Amino acid sequence: MTSLRPCLPHRRPLRRLALPLALIAMASACAPGPGSVESASSAPDARTGPVEVGVLAFNDFHGNIAPPKTTTSWPDGKGGTVQIPAGGAAYLASALDALRKDFRYSATVSAGDLISASPLASSLFLDEPTIGVMNRIGLDFNAVGNHEFDRGRKELLRVQNGGCEKNTLREPCQLEQFAGAGFKYLSASTYTEDGKTLFPATGIKSFGEGARKVTLGFVGLTLKGTSELVSPGGVKGLTFGDEAEAINRAVPVLKAEGADAVLVLIHQGGAQSDTSDPNACTGFSGDIQPILDKLDPRVDAVISGHTHQAYVCHMPREGAAPLLLSSAGSYGRLVTRMTLEIDPATDRLVSIEARNLPVQSAAYTTSRGEVAQSDLAPRYAPRADVAAYVKRYQDAASAYSDRPVGHLAGLATRHWDDNQAEGGPGGAVDQLVADAQLAATRDAGAQIAFMNTGGVRADLDPGKDGVVTFGQIYTVQPFGNTAVTRTYTGAQILEVLERSVGDEQAGSMLVPSQGFTYAVDMAKPAGSRVTARFEGKPLDPATSYRVTVNSFIDQGGDGYATLEKGSDPTIGGLDLDALEAWLSAVPMRAVPASPRVTVKGR
Repeated sequence: MTSLRPCLPHRRPLRRLALPLALIAMASACAPGPGSVESASSAPDARTGPVEVGVLAFNDFHGNIAPPKTTTSWPDGKGGTVQIPAGGAAYLASALDALRKDFRYSATVSAGDLISASPLASSLFLDEPTIGVMNRIGLDFNAVGNHEFDRGRKELLRVQNGGCEKNTLREPCQLEQFAGAGFKYLSASTYTEDGKTLFPATGIKSFGEGARKVTLGFVGLTLKGTSELVSPGGVKGLTFGDEAEAINRAVPVLKAEGADAVLVLIHQGGAQSDTSDPNACTGFSGDIQPILDKLDPRVDAVISGHTHQAYVCHMPREGAAPLLLSSAGSYGRLVTRMTLEIDPATDRLVSIEARNLPVQSAAYTTSRGEVAQSDLAPRYAPRADVAAYVKRYQDAASAYSDRPVGHLAGLATRHWDDNQAEGGPGGAVDQLVADAQLAATRDAGAQIAFMNTGGVRADLDPGKDGVVTFGQIYTVQPFGNTAVTRTYTGAQILEVLERSVGDEQAGSMLVPSQGFTYAVDMAKPAGSRVTARFEGKPLDPATSYRVTVNSFIDQGGDGYATLEKGSDPTIGGLDLDALEAWLSAVPMRAVPASPRVTVKGR
């Protein structure tokens, strides 16, 4: 059920919203107008009417404590979009502070991947500064995401509980004694050897007192396929169960604890077919849909993540009110502002609405020119305490991040421009990484290298005179994988490539090194969609080839368990060292000019 208040644009039904975002700032001072559902005389009494609670949500922050120098797409009011600079912890803190002023009561939550796959200023310090930031901005709950497990179970437990125990190659507590997360991780579907959840399945937050008290219940969890998305050694002994079963098991528990509304924080999601409007739900699809179809009707909202996409959907349900589904993109560039009205007399949710709002940050300049601020979205000043805290870690990392490692002739993106071929996975930077790993493992006999698109985290945008810094390549490849070379037949290589485009697709597609190309025809049956060429000739199914991949997918990550069928493994050096060596080997490294993979019929 959705209420209408014309003077409050952020509380109208989302499909009818077309007002300038600047009006949101005036919402708290706006009086109901003529013809509104609730006139001034019929507005809820603060002592007897529904209690309003705000929920502020984001997802997939990935340690972007400094502004990530990227944008979010926002409607320009003329049928097009404008790119707004967005993100950064200090700006996120100010945005949350401003949005909280709309509510007497509020909760702040995240749907996973707060940490890991992070820029150097956070990752170099085991993401301790990201947790420090989240403590400062007042996060209440975070669902575990797949990347929370990148450094293994013991390190994740340290993130929650604090301390300086060394669980990785990097030293903990380099700048400060690490106190741990002041918020709660939730993991309803992650089970330890004794069948218990690794972290609590649920969390409760109450507001008000006596007869006016209302309570929100939260279920938090990651996707069932997490074990295929992280290095197996880091999650040994853990089981990732069915998402809907875990949620439905938690709902009656929360209701028994007095929850008036149940909200799910899940690290799984989907995407729109048209991503220009972060508050739309155009052509929505994704792996979260089968989960939603099985949910207990007492679930009121699902705050999702994982796909790095933005959307607000009202999913129809038979015999129940539509289910609100949201995602706020990634990197703290958007915040979902959710408004709930709860009748404390009946313990019933009266209405729920949501809207994604941009976290506009400072303008910045790239090799393509300036990315300017926009008047279409609020402008936030960075919150001073958070900015100072972030700067401390940035300064400490600068000795690493500012070191030049080579030169690149132009911008290498993660995705090809729209005017490129019919379409393929990855972009020029993916190909650079594959080429670098091939060069680094020639001594192991490598002839071909593949890079998984999910392992490339950012564009590579050189500075003046084409200079590329260590901080930039670290942002591209923050995982610390090693290169592994094995022998495969041509038939086995085709089997691996078919895995990425089959009916049960892998977590990311594979981008090859120079000299190897492949084509995918999605109109053909699964198992016969890929044709490949090596050094200008069709790949011979009977011939053996030496192939290099990173250790993550070699161990079965992203669903590539078939890679283990290769023989004669040789363990090489770090992927980051390979990329640095490739960039520094020539005065100016050229940017790959065209895709090596074509996909049609998708």
